[in-house]
Amino acid sequence: MFDIIALKRGVKMNPKKNRKVIFHIDVNSAFLSWEAVYRLYHLGGHTDLRGQVSAVGGDMAMRHGIILAKSIPAKRYCIRTGETILEARQKCPDLILVPPNYGLYERCSSAFMKILRQYSPSVEQYSIDEAFMDMTGTEKLWGEPVSAAERIRRHIRDELGFTVNIGVSENKLLAKMASDFEKPDKVHTLWHNEIEEKMWPLPAESLFFVGRATAKKLEKLGIRTIGELAHADLDLLKAHMKKHGEVVWQFANGMDVSVVRAQPPANKGYGNSTTIAFDVTDASTAKLVLLALAETVGTRLRKAGVRAEVIGIGIKDCEFQYAGRQMTLVNATNITTELHQCACRLFGQLWDGTPIRHLGLHAGRVRDGIDMRQIDMFDDTDYEKLERRDAAIDRIRGRYGIDSVKRASFLHSPVDHMSGGISREKRSVDYGKVGID
Repeated sequence: MFDIIALKRGVKMNPKKNRKVIFHIDVNSAFLSWEAVYRLYHLGGHTDLRGQVSAVGGDMAMRHGIILAKSIPAKRYCIRTGETILEARQKCPDLILVPPNYGLYERCSSAFMKILRQYSPSVEQYSIDEAFMDMTGTEKLWGEPVSAAERIRRHIRDELGFTVNIGVSENKLLAKMASDFEKPDKVHTLWHNEIEEKMWPLPAESLFFVGRATAKKLEKLGIRTIGELAHADLDLLKAHMKKHGEVVWQFANGMDVSVVRAQPPANKGYGNSTTIAFDVTDASTAKLVLLALAETVGTRLRKAGVRAEVIGIGIKDCEFQYAGRQMTLVNATNITTELHQCACRLFGQLWDGTPIRHLGLHAGRVRDGIDMRQIDMFDDTDYEKLERRDAAIDRIRGRYGIDSVKRASFLHSPVDHMSGGISREKRSVDYGKVGID
């Protein structure tokens, strides 16, 4: 109300006084940086991987052979995140490759977030190496936005040893765009009055939410830069791209009304998938993999105190062709055995006998964990007994580790009894075998 009255009276408003201040903090080459710092400061290493043509990559023998992170010098060889190790080595035969260590990454991410929360109570973890901060109204504590950002940047570098880029703006979208400007170890602003100079000349593909497929559609419409997208006819974009066309047009004009959420929203679904180290050619082995996935998904559902009404599976064959199917349950569940039975039923309907490379299980349409099972006079399953068994196993594994209880069917099988997500070999590294320079 004050703003309206002031405008009517001709009082000049200070735009800086009332604007939001949002930071986006992004760790530079996160996995590689964390590995480099750990080797230098904790393992007595002498070579900084960040200055070498290096990358973090999976195990080709386990068919996880892709680039997960790369150094800035590796970018000069056009090595890209997500490409295969074979493709990367063709570009640079001398590429230094180090194995992933997600246990280390989780610890580094936790320390990173802890520092951010010292500066603002409104911190939204966007991914393992990214976060948004609402810094509105903190000027008297930490100074003007750029000064505060520089202070945070130095704090992280000095205390944790790795560097970050920080984008500063009025909303999350522009802050994220700003953090992608020149790297590493930089602070960049992208206020609304800087969009035309700093953002519009960039290629359309660099805009958040514009992937390769969208960029190709835009190029067919003669749109190659963010500025051209911002000035494009909105009706034309909606005609060719529907709602997505309107979203990217708004983003190109710097429009974003999303807020920084310190508390993450509840999960709408729980899933897990695994790439198997060998081609699965028989149904019994495939169903054993599905049981391992049901173990991990069921554990997560029970830990969250929820049940799922929809169960789905996905199959990727040796030719990388994907197929999926799902079913709606009469009664929502988080019981491992029931999840597995549903997955096997779907598998029987879906699989055509082609060798399998990858399997996934998803539980969706979740609701609270209250058991309101509809009685079926033809079903004599003791669900209460199954629930008590799962609860007991969860407690034992929580106290003594996930390998403390294992189903007999996994004893002589190459299938990990709790598969999916971050595989076991990625959670830690035997540095005695790897060797540190």
